[in-house]
Amino acid sequence: MQEKLQQLKNQALPAIASSKNEAELTDLENKYLGRKNGELTELMKGLKDLNPEEKKNAGQLLNEIKKELEEAINKKREELSNAGFAQAIAGEKADLSQPYLPKKERGHLHPNSIVQKELEDLFTSMGFMVLDGPELESDYYNFEAINIPPTHPARESQDTFYIKNHENWLVRTHTSSNQVRAMEKYGAPLKMITPGRCFRNEATDARHEHTFYQLEGVVVDKNINFGHLKAVLETVAQHLFGPETKVRLRPKFYPFVEPGVNGEVTCLLCGGKGCGVCKHTGWMEIFGAGMIHPNVMRAGGLDPQVYSGFAFGFGFSRLVMLKYGIEDGRLLMSGDLRFVKQF
Repeated sequence: MQEKLQQLKNQALPAIASSKNEAELTDLENKYLGRKNGELTELMKGLKDLNPEEKKNAGQLLNEIKKELEEAINKKREELSNAGFAQAIAGEKADLSQPYLPKKERGHLHPNSIVQKELEDLFTSMGFMVLDGPELESDYYNFEAINIPPTHPARESQDTFYIKNHENWLVRTHTSSNQVRAMEKYGAPLKMITPGRCFRNEATDARHEHTFYQLEGVVVDKNINFGHLKAVLETVAQHLFGPETKVRLRPKFYPFVEPGVNGEVTCLLCGGKGCGVCKHTGWMEIFGAGMIHPNVMRAGGLDPQVYSGFAFGFGFSRLVMLKYGIEDGRLLMSGDLRFVKQF
């Protein structure tokens, strides 16, 4: 064994020293030190067949040679790298007449992205997956699968953009379209959020835009109840706006949950006193939520007699407006750098 190790060393070191490029050096590294079929690795496998004394001596020599080869390879790799750099800059010349070029201004995250990343970090810390879904959606997933059939009045309230000459396709009106997609793919138990852009053909004002961002959340498991939902919503509100933030839930109808609630937090713009943004109520609606409707569970391939769950949806624009004291949500999609650079 020791004789074979010496022969390997005497063969490898000159070959490494004479390698002419990175590719050749890598081939030699794999040949002698490769984890699967390297020559040194193959010799190492033979140690088990030696007696204790031979194994001790051969093992010590093997480790010494391995270290020596690794050092030789690293040294040669550094030499090749330095030689390549020197060759690359050899033909360059400094143009002393070139004027000073100011540093390019670096961009930064949009306030929507800042809040999205903050929420993703919060939810992943609670064991949620972060999923994505298509913006060009089918009528089935956007409406029918979440308990909004063709004759349901909720369709009119969403002012949908349909694709011309493709009546069964549209740009999604909410991230709720990912509820059934997630259930079909992952089954139960399930904890997921899916942030994304949504579209509605509606009049714009300080609180509404035709293009906006939402974050959908779903939890499905055995024995999930409304208390779990309330705890998650309060955790999110207090994480974003501080531990003193108050949350109130009021009954509201949503086709895909039963029962459903309208979630509001104290308006941070006016401190609850009332302003134009909160319609002088002192509260701002930022999410809708509720226990997942049995029809939605069935559409996702789950038995509502076995599993229960809750779903919630946040409007990013409202969250950003509250967090940063923005009075007109249309500024978020305006593309005005004077506005974006403040964050």
